[in-house]
Amino acid sequence: MSPRSGGGALPRPRTEGIGLVRFNALPEEVALAALLSWCGSRRWAERVAAHRPYPDPESLLAASDEACYHLAPAELDEALAEESLSPQPLVGAHGPGTRAAQTALHAAHAEYERRFRHVFVICLDGCPDEERLDRVLSGIRTRLGNEPDEERAVAADELRRLVRGRLIRLTAAGR
Repeated sequence: MSPRSGGGALPRPRTEGIGLVRFNALPEEVALAALLSWCGSRRWAERVAAHRPYPDPESLLAASDEACYHLAPAELDEALAEESLSPQPLVGAHGPGTRAAQTALHAAHAEYERRFRHVFVICLDGCPDEERLDRVLSGIRTRLGNEPDEERAVAADELRRLVRGRLIRLTAAGR
């Protein structure tokens, strides 16, 4: 759910769907800026950029996963801090009860951020639009019951899944 926030020192190039070949050919600073727009950890971006060129999308995803798994706590904090701080209305959320559900969602986000000191992240790739609001509400309510260390691990895995989806969309235009 976490749309990217603005800001950051590096420009955010438009790279959605550019394809792997074009991504591999980007100048180093442009590649870093693009990678930072998908995951806010500088170390993750540097590790993924350093392994270019990637022979196929699967190699890029494997390098991303490896870099995500090895994020130090401060690097995970950095990445989570770059995710959107305000929950956005979900596509497909219409009809009776939607306003109440959106209000509940905002309250749940606030409680989550108070409890865990970072934004709630959840990967909704493959989730039908009409199920997104329910999936987010259910997920956040369930995860509010986690202990902080357990939730940090869940958030890290959700972030890894979000980044994978962003990289898949990057490579969608070609190889």
